[in-house]
Amino acid sequence: MMGFGMMGGGFLGLIIIGVVVYLIINNSSQHNKNNYKKNTAKEILDERYAKGEISEEEYLQKKRILRD
Repeated sequence: MMGFGMMGGGFLGLIIIGVVVYLIINNSSQHNKNNYKKNTAKEILDERYAKGEISEEEYLQKKRILRD
């Protein structure tokens, strides 16, 4: 009878650990989504230039516009 009680307690412990792990992973993924949304126009412009999506001339022109 005593062994059955410990087994149930172990199962409950696993459930609690699982819930904690789920909450950590879920919170981490939401944090990454929020960081992506917070990119400034300058950061986006820098990324586009670094990826080669825009020329240096276009980069400098847009950078001047952002400073104004």
